Amino acid sequence: MPDILTEPRDHPTMLIRNEPMQARSTARLAALLDAAAAVVAEIGYERLTTAMVAEGAGASIGTVYRYFPDRIAVLQSLAARNEERATDRVLAAVDDPAHADWLAALSASFDVFVGLFRTEPGFASLRLGDVLDLRPAEGTPRNSVMASAIFDALASRFGLPEESELRAAFEVAIEATDALVARAFARDAHGDAARLDAARRAVAAIIAESLPLPPR
Repeated sequence: MPDILTEPRDHPTMLIRNEPMQARSTARLAALLDAAAAVVAEIGYERLTTAMVAEGAGASIGTVYRYFPDRIAVLQSLAARNEERATDRVLAAVDDPAHADWLAALSASFDVFVGLFRTEPGFASLRLGDVLDLRPAEGTPRNSVMASAIFDALASRFGLPEESELRAAFEVAIEATDALVARAFARDAHGDAARLDAARRAVAAIIAESLPLPPR
């Protein structure tokens, strides 16, 4: 899989100033992102500053600016890391032979997404980065990229029809998942169970308008 921390996300602006070439530099970058994630988990992404990142990583402010021109670049790189980890885990769930049909695999993907909210620092606030209101908007929304990856994986494994209407339904379903799961975690660090159950049903219902559900 490409390293989306250092590759462009549908536009020419690089997420970090200097691509780490050695293990030491890679570890330093990881420490900065870990520190940023911890701050976001504690106070949300809106209040993150580069000084907080430096303090959390035990680094100088100059070290932060060596990699990131500003706090937005830090958040974009953290979101890219979130996306990379989410994509790896979601596609692994889709590929799991324990799932006999596309709905079971999609449900497992939903569980993975919920798990990221619970275990990945800062994920509940920042997710894949679409919450960052940057103008003018550039590139494809990251939820759309994730939806396309999930659809392609499910279509390949379970022979789903390659129809634009169905692909669009998956995109809407992923957008709904993001919004509804975020709401479930807004006041409950473990996720409100009733809201999560409703979100799971809503996702299946959205897709069922374009694809019959498998028999149970």
